[in-house]
Amino acid sequence: MADIRPFQAYRPAQGMAQTIAALPYDVYTRQEAAAYVAEHPDSFLAIDRAETAFPSDVDTYDDRVYKKAAELLRARMQKGDFIQEDKPCFYVYEQTFMGRTQTGIVACASVDDYLTGVIRRHENTVEVKEKDRIRHVDACGAQTGPVFLAYRHQTELDQLLRDVTASSPVYDFVSDGDVRNRVFLISDEGQQAAVRSCFAKIPRLYIADGHHRCASAVKVACQKRKEHPDYTGDEPFNYILSVIFPDDQLQILDYNRVVLGLCGLDKSEVLGKIRERFQAVPYNAAAKPTRKGEIGMFIGRRWYMLTPKFRIPADPVESLDVEILQKNILEPVFHITDPRTDPSIAFVGGIKGTKVLEEMTAGSKGCAFAMYPTSIRELFAVADAGRLMPPKSTWFEPKLLSGLFIHPI
Repeated sequence: MADIRPFQAYRPAQGMAQTIAALPYDVYTRQEAAAYVAEHPDSFLAIDRAETAFPSDVDTYDDRVYKKAAELLRARMQKGDFIQEDKPCFYVYEQTFMGRTQTGIVACASVDDYLTGVIRRHENTVEVKEKDRIRHVDACGAQTGPVFLAYRHQTELDQLLRDVTASSPVYDFVSDGDVRNRVFLISDEGQQAAVRSCFAKIPRLYIADGHHRCASAVKVACQKRKEHPDYTGDEPFNYILSVIFPDDQLQILDYNRVVLGLCGLDKSEVLGKIRERFQAVPYNAAAKPTRKGEIGMFIGRRWYMLTPKFRIPADPVESLDVEILQKNILEPVFHITDPRTDPSIAFVGGIKGTKVLEEMTAGSKGCAFAMYPTSIRELFAVADAGRLMPPKSTWFEPKLLSGLFIHPI
């Protein structure tokens, strides 16, 4: 069962939340991060991506970058931009975007739950990205970006969250992208006990987003356990900063693909190969899938809707639309065997729309694929089976903001 705990967070001082809160570090390229920090110097992104304080010839993973992140965080704390809670608390984090609200518990999840499989993953991690966050956590002495976890919703917990959000929030602001963010405090020990009791009845938590943040937190904990063999399990490093949402409130958008070039083929040859396994119906407008099993394709300034001619497998991974695309088009037609590392494929979050796919295709003289969103049920099924999804299978929106909760370890 899930073990979660309250913690003594550092959080923005009153009036500073909107200024400090920032999108996660990994949604920006280095150039984009530098431009954003130049316009918003007090944003937490300056700490999350401390390479923005250096010329572009300084490597992102240079030792000086992590030292700078720690210096910036300490300076902001000393300045009073962050305050520390006087006792361990839970928080409720509510986000409203495009008329849809998701409400989660901010808590520390157990490293042991990750190690024993109570916390399930659905995606592989990349070593260099893990090392980056390990070094960031080590330098700052804190986890600064929450892991996005999900659970199968529970009626008792739903009611508890409704009760908390009926009170006055400690933060209420609109962030970039027109997302309303509200944060509520759970300091009452009775309510905290009720929260823990609810989660003790939840058999599994699932990583929705933040696999690298989670894996790095676990590896830091394992290292500290080696350094402190007399650890009790209650030390802060044994827990992972998380925001935990019920599955029925989450929105997953499509995660689309652009093939940069046609691998020496022309449009008719590509269509010929694809039509061996798919129906390809021309569209006059963007062929945006409306159901599972449909894949939109843009090639040669024309959209097509693809539907398989074959039976979809029942296997939790093989049945995913992104896997069907990979196994039946990307690999056999374009020879993309490892989309995680192949430079001839790019991934575009559905929040950016289909126009971006058209523009990227024109620029690369390639083709694009618009996907139907992977469902949260599919994510749970893959994780429950102990399997992994193809890379870039899910795009959760809105994104959790960094800098609102800092977990010192």
